[in-house]
Amino acid sequence: MEFVQATEKHVASYAEQIIDLIHSTGQAAFDYQFVSRDFFDLIVGASLAAPGTLFGYDKITLAMGAGRLLGMEAGFAGPGFLLRKKAMASVYPELIESGALPRDVLGEMGTRGYQCGYLNPSIPKNVYYVLTLAVDAQSRGKKIGAGLLSNAMDKAKAAGYRGLHLDVFADNPAVGFYKAMGLACLVETLAPAPSQNGVPKGLRMAMDF
Repeated sequence: MEFVQATEKHVASYAEQIIDLIHSTGQAAFDYQFVSRDFFDLIVGASLAAPGTLFGYDKITLAMGAGRLLGMEAGFAGPGFLLRKKAMASVYPELIESGALPRDVLGEMGTRGYQCGYLNPSIPKNVYYVLTLAVDAQSRGKKIGAGLLSNAMDKAKAAGYRGLHLDVFADNPAVGFYKAMGLACLVETLAPAPSQNGVPKGLRMAMDF
């Protein structure tokens, strides 16, 4: 197994699998925020191919083995979250113009995204933020997730960050994994509208170096 920086070639070959991995980290929340799984796939797929956006390949590390994608981690400096979230505006015009993303759906996503935003506490400037970390279902139990998280910690330490933060939903089995890796829960958040639509509590977990 090796960890590699994602490239345009990886996007061309593994886009569908990467999108599935991202979706697996918060299915209820993503399906609520993006209105449907189809729109989630559409927008995250567009973002994946656009460096500088929230899900851009330029900040994704892939775990590869025997020519297969085993897992992924996406992360960046804390302030990058808001900057890359704002950059998402660049992927919408083409989707709207093509008719793939109706304007009324985009408006609803804006409302729901605002509601879900309260599930994410502010991120300190001097920490590394793991946006998403996931392992392919067929590859779990082989310490791939531990390898990806350890690699992220190493990157963060080498860059001089004082710690690592991530958000995870309370119903995600990964909560136990993160605790075993040394992260602790700093805060639990429950936003009314999302929770009424099946979105569980969000947990901000962190570790200091």
